[in-house]
Amino acid sequence: MKKTIIAANWKMNLNVHEASVLLHRLNERIKAHRSIEVILAPGFVALQPLSVELDHRKFKLAAQNAHYKDEGAYTGEVSFTQLRNLVSYCIIGHSERRIYFNETLEVVRDKVQAAIRNGIKPILCVGETAHERANNETRRVVHDQVTTALANLTSEEIDQVVIAYEPVWAISTFGGQVAKPEDMEVVMKHIRHTISELYGATVAEEVGILYGGSVKAETVGAYLALDNCDGALVGGASLIADQFAGIIDKAYQLKHS
Repeated sequence: MKKTIIAANWKMNLNVHEASVLLHRLNERIKAHRSIEVILAPGFVALQPLSVELDHRKFKLAAQNAHYKDEGAYTGEVSFTQLRNLVSYCIIGHSERRIYFNETLEVVRDKVQAAIRNGIKPILCVGETAHERANNETRRVVHDQVTTALANLTSEEIDQVVIAYEPVWAISTFGGQVAKPEDMEVVMKHIRHTISELYGATVAEEVGILYGGSVKAETVGAYLALDNCDGALVGGASLIADQFAGIIDKAYQLKHS
């Protein structure tokens, strides 16, 4: 049975102590479920301390970003090679990285390849802006983001990739509009079809596709119930222990209903 993936992106929030406190609260509230993969993505400075503290039966760690070069004179950067054996996943191509830090399709592609090369699973974020959506460009934008990001991967490597569909206009940072589940299903189905065209239907069915965009415990069920949704990438709600635990609870209920 494919696991439901619930990933928490803490973004640039919480110092090491605060991250440790939140982890402690989550550990008290969340049970270990074989059918649910719970991923925590704290800031870089908290990764090492949390790796020692967390219960590896319950949680996996993710980085929020990394450089595509394995080593070199890139002051201030962290490479996937440096993250090996510390994290299981890395968020790549988040809209905030694309918009604020000008990450191109090619940079995202190189990061995905670097993650796989170093044994780290990419959580590839794709999604259209409000302007692109208004101009009916969603399918083209998402298609280009997916095909370019996966361009250098083999059919044996693609099953290591998780794709998070996060329409930019639904993220709280950029407006936080409520996304209708039926509209999200159309796009996630399109993503799976795109992967199928590249690697075949069998491989495409195994790829985990997450929904992200102002996900809360009260709303996540409608997205997780969609045919092509395998989980959620959670932003602000993941900083509130009861909210994030509630999302895990809902995912478990749906998985075993």
